[in-house]
Amino acid sequence: MTSPAAPPSGPPRPQRVHRPEWAGRNYLLLTAAAVFTNLGSHGALIAAAFAVIETGGDAGDVGLVAAARTLPLVLFLLIGGAVADRLPRHRVMVAANTLNCVSQAAFAVLVLSGDPQLWQMMLLTALGGTGQAFFNPAAEGMLLSSVSGEQVSRAFALFRMAMHGAAIGGAALGGAMIAAMGPGWVLAVDAAAFALAGTLRAFLDVGHIAPRKPGGGLLSDMREGWQEVAGRPWLWAIIVQFTVVVAVVGATEGVYGPLVARDELGGARPWGLALAAFGVGTVLGALLMMRWKPRRLLLAGTICVFPLAAPSAALAAPLSVTGLAAVMLLSGVAIEVFGVTWMTALHQEIPEDKLSRVSSYDWFGSTAMLPVATALAGPAESAFGRGTALWGCAALVVLVTALVLLVPDVRNLRHRTGNVVAGPAKEPAGSADAEGAVGRLG
Repeated sequence: MTSPAAPPSGPPRPQRVHRPEWAGRNYLLLTAAAVFTNLGSHGALIAAAFAVIETGGDAGDVGLVAAARTLPLVLFLLIGGAVADRLPRHRVMVAANTLNCVSQAAFAVLVLSGDPQLWQMMLLTALGGTGQAFFNPAAEGMLLSSVSGEQVSRAFALFRMAMHGAAIGGAALGGAMIAAMGPGWVLAVDAAAFALAGTLRAFLDVGHIAPRKPGGGLLSDMREGWQEVAGRPWLWAIIVQFTVVVAVVGATEGVYGPLVARDELGGARPWGLALAAFGVGTVLGALLMMRWKPRRLLLAGTICVFPLAAPSAALAAPLSVTGLAAVMLLSGVAIEVFGVTWMTALHQEIPEDKLSRVSSYDWFGSTAMLPVATALAGPAESAFGRGTALWGCAALVVLVTALVLLVPDVRNLRHRTGNVVAGPAKEPAGSADAEGAVGRLG
C-alpha cells in the first residue's frame, strides 16, 4: 500500500501575474508618467486662465497668455520631431519635462507672491510651450514604437483611458483648489507632477529601436518627414482638418469657457466639473475602443469629430451646468474614438524611424492656428459678441469635418491584422501627449 504524499512545506507560492503581450516595461512607464502629468496639467490649464482673470485681466489677456504658450510650440515642433528621431527619445522627453517643471514652479511662485504681471505670465507659459514642442513628437514616437501585435488598438485605448482618468481628477481637483486656495497652488502641483513624470521617463529602454543611420542635417530630416506626410492624402487631409478644429476648440475651452463659467455658471468649480465630464467621456470612449475595432479606421474616427462642435454651441446658448457637462461627456467619447483610430493608423502605416518626424508635422498642423485663434478670441468677442463667436466655432468644426470625408483614403483606409507597418518591423513590447503625445484634443 502506497503511503500518502507529504503535504508541501512552506507558504504557497503566489501566482504569477501574466501581462498582455503589449504591456511591456516601456508601456507601463509611459502610462504611469502620463497619469501624473495629466493629473497636474488639467488643473493647471484652468489655473493659468484664472490667474490672469484674478489680476484683472479680460478675454484678450487670457488669450494672450494662451497664445504665448502655443506660439513657441508651433515654432519648434518640426525641429523637435527631427531631434527626437536623431537622439534617444527618452532623453528628449526628460529634458522637456525638466523645462516644464521649472517654468511651472516659477509661475506658481509668481502667482503666490501676489502681483504677477502679464508679460511675466506670458514668458513662463512660453517656456512651457517650448518644452512641449520637443516632448510631444518624442513621446508619441516612443509610445508608437513600444507596442506591437494584434492588440495595438487595445493598448492605445488603455493608455488613453489611464491618461484621461487622471484628467478627470485633475480637472475637478484643480477647479476645487482654485476656489478654495487660489490658482498658485495648482500650478505648484503641476510642477511636482512634471518632476515625477520626468524621473519615470528616465528609465525608459530604447534598446529595441535600431540606431539611426548617419545622414544629412536637421533640414534633411525635416524634408524626409514632409515627404512621408505629403505622400499620404489621408494623413495631410486630417492634419489640415485639425488645424481648424484645434484652433476653434482651443479658443472655446481656453478663453470663452472660463469667461462663460465666471459670468453664467458661477466660477471655476462648475467649469472644472464640465472639463471633468469630458474626461469621463474619454474613459468611456476608451472602454468602447478596448472592444470595438472599426474596419474602416479613419471613417469611423472622422465621423466622431462632428460632436466636437457641441461644446461651443452649449456655451453659446448657454446651457446649464448639467447640460454643458452632458455635452462635454459626449464630446469626450467621440474624440476618444478618433484618437485610438488615428494612433492605430499611424502605427500601421508609418515607418518606425520616421514616427517622431511625422508626429511633429501632425502636431504642427494641429497647433499652427491655435495662437492666432486664442489671441483673436477677445477681439472677436468684442466685434461680434461672445454668442456669435461661439456659434461660429461650432460651424467651422462641422464644415471642415464634412470636407475631409470627401477624401477617398479617409473613407477607405482599413484596419489590417498583424503587426503591419510601412517600414522596419517593430520589436515586441516586452523588450508606450500629450500627456499631449496621444492625440490632439484627448
